[in-house]
Amino acid sequence: MKTKLISRTFIVALLGVLVAIPSNFQAAPEPQPNIGVQGYFSNDKAQRGRTIRAAIVIDIPSGYHVNANRPLGKYAIPTTLKIDVSRGITVGAVIYPRAIVRKLKAANNEPLAVYEGRAVLRFSITVPPNYQGGDIGLKLHLRYQSCNDEVCFPPKNQDVSMGIDVVGPNDRVRPANGWVFGGKR
Repeated sequence: MKTKLISRTFIVALLGVLVAIPSNFQAAPEPQPNIGVQGYFSNDKAQRGRTIRAAIVIDIPSGYHVNANRPLGKYAIPTTLKIDVSRGITVGAVIYPRAIVRKLKAANNEPLAVYEGRAVLRFSITVPPNYQGGDIGLKLHLRYQSCNDEVCFPPKNQDVSMGIDVVGPNDRVRPANGWVFGGKR
């Protein structure tokens, strides 16, 4: 009888350990994608009294997306860009790219507005004619939520610093980053 009690106790303890093991060995959470964010200007310098185009390029790895600026899902967090700039500089409205509409498992196959691959957010800055500084510093604050077909990750904030030299209104400037702004630059 004592042997049966010890055997039963051992079996119950062993079953308890076996039941507890799977809960301790859960799959590691999927890592967030490595999303690249870079800032570009349309010229090599900014002229006083003129407007220059600027852009943030978001490179999204294959198999992932970020929510668009105007997502369709009520729980989707939009991509937003806020810009802090040197005093006296005027910043134009951010122009977000056209979204792609997808139906994904993560959203119960409801349509979502997303950016995939490369997304370019464009804006302009205007340097006043009487601007005294020799350069302009921009601090950009990008907020986005990335997802794959099955899971969305927590929202992420990414800051980007951009700077450009300022020259006179008649000084020569050269086009730059034509691949972002179009043309033969």
